[in-house]
Amino acid sequence: MPIQIAVCDSDREIAGDLKTLIDSENMAVAVKIFSSAEELLAEESFFHIYFLDIKGIDGLKLAREIRSREEKQGQGKSSIIFVTGFSEYMAEAFDVQAFHYLLKPVNQEKFRQVLHRSLKEREALGQNEQFILLNLIGVKSTSPGIRKVRLADILYVESDNKKVKVHLTQSVLTARGTMEEFAKVCGQNFYRCHRCYLVNFVRISAYSPKEITVDNGDKIMLAYKKYTAFVKAYLSYAKGGGVVHV
Repeated sequence: MPIQIAVCDSDREIAGDLKTLIDSENMAVAVKIFSSAEELLAEESFFHIYFLDIKGIDGLKLAREIRSREEKQGQGKSSIIFVTGFSEYMAEAFDVQAFHYLLKPVNQEKFRQVLHRSLKEREALGQNEQFILLNLIGVKSTSPGIRKVRLADILYVESDNKKVKVHLTQSVLTARGTMEEFAKVCGQNFYRCHRCYLVNFVRISAYSPKEITVDNGDKIMLAYKKYTAFVKAYLSYAKGGGVVHV
């Protein structure tokens, strides 16, 4: 599902220009334009990112209503970015936990930077909200246990005979399953860099033609024949707004 973006500005030309800028980045996003707060609030869809104008105090009221709805519906917080000609409301923007505050006329390069930063944040939050269930193998018992693990906490998955070792930020868990099964359930932000390893793009800190280093300093093998495909996949992930630490 693409990132959902709402652009709300009473000036349809400005709103259209912002949409054009977003679309020009060729990312997996869906953009919808609204000409008023009332029109946006009548929309039942959830948006991950909002670009809101402030005329008087209306934009701030709209942002507060968005935050109130998110809390009532148990949704994660969206990224609210104000695009306005009024600098005097910048302090109030912090009250609604605004992601950024852009002044008109909008500098295109600055807009792109803020857009990409917000998409990276959504990527990280997306993993924070996603879980997989591990069918654990006990150290002293053959009885399995079920553990819920956040995708964001997984550094990499390692093949271990007919089971796998899931390397987390604070521990290593042994679970039943195959690398093929884990590649499917972990999703597109994980890459099978070697027949024995599945790495989380979000957790990569460095790489070379022979190995990949993750956040905790562990080095895992990168198959020589997969290096070109890995770099292409990683660059595509980064271009799409993925979190990059390299």
